[in-house]
Amino acid sequence: MYMRIFSALSLPLRGQILGISGLKYFHGSPHFTPPQAIFADDAIITEADYPDVSILSLPYADNSFDVVIADQILEHVEGDPQEAVDEIHRVLKPGGIAIITSVFMYPAHWGPKDMWRFSPDGLRYLCRNFSEIIQCEGWGNRWYHTLGMFHKKIRDWKVPDRRLSIIYWLANKNENDWPAAVWIVVKK
Repeated sequence: MYMRIFSALSLPLRGQILGISGLKYFHGSPHFTPPQAIFADDAIITEADYPDVSILSLPYADNSFDVVIADQILEHVEGDPQEAVDEIHRVLKPGGIAIITSVFMYPAHWGPKDMWRFSPDGLRYLCRNFSEIIQCEGWGNRWYHTLGMFHKKIRDWKVPDRRLSIIYWLANKNENDWPAAVWIVVKK
């Protein structure tokens, strides 16, 4: 999923960047290493952790950020998801890029609450006030869902570089009818 998102962006990301509720997969994690630097060395990154900072009422001026990343948070919003997306739009500079990721067919997970699910069409609808949809997709496959019934932490498995690995195959197999995760990259 993140590799597809990165392919839609002009990397490294520059300017004022707002990360809503963590940038774990954008910085890299024990289970995922981005293929290149995602953020420029001179990027100014502001992190706002939900629910400490409400995505429904972001404490930033209009047109403040060149990039807003809301990674796996929209499903936890206690309120109207449209208001959350409108807030992202509000704080984004004209021509700025927003990256919003969420879940569709995914088990309930608490952080602090699990409220919503979104299809790619749902994300497109929520982002209808942006000037351009750069990319809107989903990732998943029936085998991911099947294994997920037996291994709750499947999402955190390290994906090996070996193409002959079953985990590599599982992570790279995509069936559009089985999206576990969804995302949209939009321009204001």
